[in-house]
Amino acid sequence: MPCSAVTLSLATITSIIAVALLAIAFATDNWLYIEVRRTNIQNFLSRNSDIQSQALLDAVNSKYYYYTRTKGLFRTCFPKERPPPTIKLYLSPVETYCMNVNYYIPDENEETKNFTDDAWTRLHMGRSMVALFIISFFAVFAAFCTGVTGCWRRSPGNITATAILMLLACLLSAGAMGLWHGVEYYEKEKQVGDEFYQQWSTLLQDNTTIYYDWGFALGWLGVFSCLGGSLLFFFGSCCLQAEKDREQLDNVQYIVPVYPQKQQYAYAGYPVPPQPYSGPYYTTGSAYGPYNY
Repeated sequence: MPCSAVTLSLATITSIIAVALLAIAFATDNWLYIEVRRTNIQNFLSRNSDIQSQALLDAVNSKYYYYTRTKGLFRTCFPKERPPPTIKLYLSPVETYCMNVNYYIPDENEETKNFTDDAWTRLHMGRSMVALFIISFFAVFAAFCTGVTGCWRRSPGNITATAILMLLACLLSAGAMGLWHGVEYYEKEKQVGDEFYQQWSTLLQDNTTIYYDWGFALGWLGVFSCLGGSLLFFFGSCCLQAEKDREQLDNVQYIVPVYPQKQQYAYAGYPVPPQPYSGPYYTTGSAYGPYNY
C-alpha cells in the first residue's frame, strides 16, 4: 500500500477525533467540579448562634455557590442538590438544573460599570476564549474542504494547505485553552466577584474542593489530536509528492526516442557539390523531341 494512502488515512481519522473531542469539550458543562461539603458547613453553623453565623446560614440557603456544581464554558450545573427557587435555573439537555455563565453580551443593564480592573480582565479573557474556539472550528471546516479536494485530486499542494489549516486550528484551540486557564486563575486568585473564591467566607473555602473534570481533559486531548493530524497531513503531502515524482520518472522510460534523419548540410568553407542532371534526354530525329523535322 502506498505511503500516502496510509498516512492520509491516519491523518483523516486523527482529525475527525480531534474535532469530536473539541466539540464535546466546547459544549459540555464538566470542565470544573466544585464540591461543597454543605453538611459540614451546616453542622458548624448550628453549633454557633452568633450574628455572623446567622448571616452565613442565610447565605448557605440562598447563594448558589454554597452548592456542589459543575462548570463549563457556558453553564454552571448542579448535579446534586438544587439551589433554592429564588435562583433562576433551567433543565439542560442532560436533565440537570443549570444557569448560564454571564459574558455580558450585551450588557443591557450596565452591570459591568462597577467592575474592577481584574474583573474586566477576566471578562475579556472569557470572551476571547469563546471567540478563539469558534474560529478554530472554522479553520477545521476549511481544512476539511481542502483535504477532500486534495485527496480527490491527489494534490500535494492541497494536502499541505490542509496541514497548515489543522496547525492553525491547533494553535487557536491551544490559545483558547490558555485563556481558560487565565480565567480560572483570576477567579481563584483575584477579587472578581462575590461568587468567586477570593471573596468566599473562610468557612466555605475550607469546605470546598475544586477538581478538573473530564471536559477539561477532552479539550487538551483535542488540541494534541489537532497537532497530530497536522503533522500526519504534512507527512502525507511529502509522501504524495514523492510518489508523483516517481511516477513521472517511470513514464519517461516509455517515451520512444526520435533520431534525426540523414540530410545534406552545407558547412562553412565547403560548397555543396553540383547535383547530376536528372531531366529527359533527346536524340536527333527523335519523334518525340522538340526539333522533329
